[in-house]
Amino acid sequence: MKILYFISSILLFSGIALSVPALAQTEQDALMMSKNRVCAAASFGYNSWSDYWEGTFKRNNENIGRLSTKSYMVMLNYGVTKNLNIIASLPYVITDANKGTLAGLKGMQDVGVFLKWRPITKQLGKQDIRIFTVAGYTTPTNDYNIDFLPMSIGLGSKVLSGRLIADVKRNKIFATASAAYMHRSNVNIDRSAYYTDRQINSNEVRMPDVGNFQVSAGYRSRILIASAFLDNLSTLGGFDIRKNDMPFVSNKMNSTRTGLEAKYYLPKHDEYGIHANIWHVLQGRNVGQATGFMAGLSYAFNVKSKSLKK
Repeated sequence: MKILYFISSILLFSGIALSVPALAQTEQDALMMSKNRVCAAASFGYNSWSDYWEGTFKRNNENIGRLSTKSYMVMLNYGVTKNLNIIASLPYVITDANKGTLAGLKGMQDVGVFLKWRPITKQLGKQDIRIFTVAGYTTPTNDYNIDFLPMSIGLGSKVLSGRLIADVKRNKIFATASAAYMHRSNVNIDRSAYYTDRQINSNEVRMPDVGNFQVSAGYRSRILIASAFLDNLSTLGGFDIRKNDMPFVSNKMNSTRTGLEAKYYLPKHDEYGIHANIWHVLQGRNVGQATGFMAGLSYAFNVKSKSLKK
C-alpha cells in the first residue's frame, strides 16, 4: 500500500525548502495513492549552514555565523484514480542566525497544488517500467518579506512547473530519474530601485526560471522503501552575489546535493507511515552549503464518493 505524501522544496540561498525531495510521496518519485484513498501527513525539517558560495567563491560570514531553517509541513494527497493523484501542501518556515544583528523571520510560506498522472505502465521481461507526468502550481500565502535574504522565508514568486519521471523496478530494486522545468513569475520589492549587474529603476524584479534533475536508486517493498538520491537545481539566468553584499531574490542559485531517505509502514497497519531523510549540498553557486534532515508521519484512509455507493 503506497501511503506517501508530497513535500515541495527548492533550495534557497538560506537553505529554505521550496521544492526538493523530502520524505514520502513527492513529485520526483514513482509512487501513487490508490483510487479513493487519502493520505494526511505532517513533517518537521531542519537544515543549517555556515559556509556559502558567493558566486563560485566559497566563504563564511561572521556577521551571520550559522544560519538555520526549520520547516513544518502539512499535506493531503487524494487518489482520484489509480493513475491520477491530487496533492496539496503548505509549509511554515522559521529562519535564524546565531551571530550578528540580523533577526530571523517566520511564517506561512507557499501553498502548492500538484496533479500527478501515470500514463504508462509496462512490463518488459522482469522489469516493470512506469512513466509519470506532474503539473504543479505554488503561490505565496501572504505578503512575506522577500528582500531580506538570507533571512527571508521564501522568494515570493508564483511557480508553474512540469515534470517527467521514469521508473524501472526489478524484483525489489528500483531506479528513478526525473526532470522538471519551473517557470517563476516576477516579484515586487519595497523599494523603487535596485542593482543587479546594472541599475534598475523599478520595484519589479524579473525572476529567472529553474531546471531540476534527480536520480535515485534503492530498495522498494510493501512496507519499506530505502534509497539514495542525487539532485541538481540550476537557475536559468540570474547573477552572482556581489562581493561582501547580501544575496538578492533574483540571484543565480545552483546546487547539487546528495542524500538518503527511508519510508517504513507498519506491517499489520500499513495505513501508518514513518518517513525520514538526510542530505548535504556538495556544490553550489550563491547558496549555502547546507546539511539537513526531515522526519514525518502519515496516515491513509479510504473514502468513497456517493456515486460509488449502491
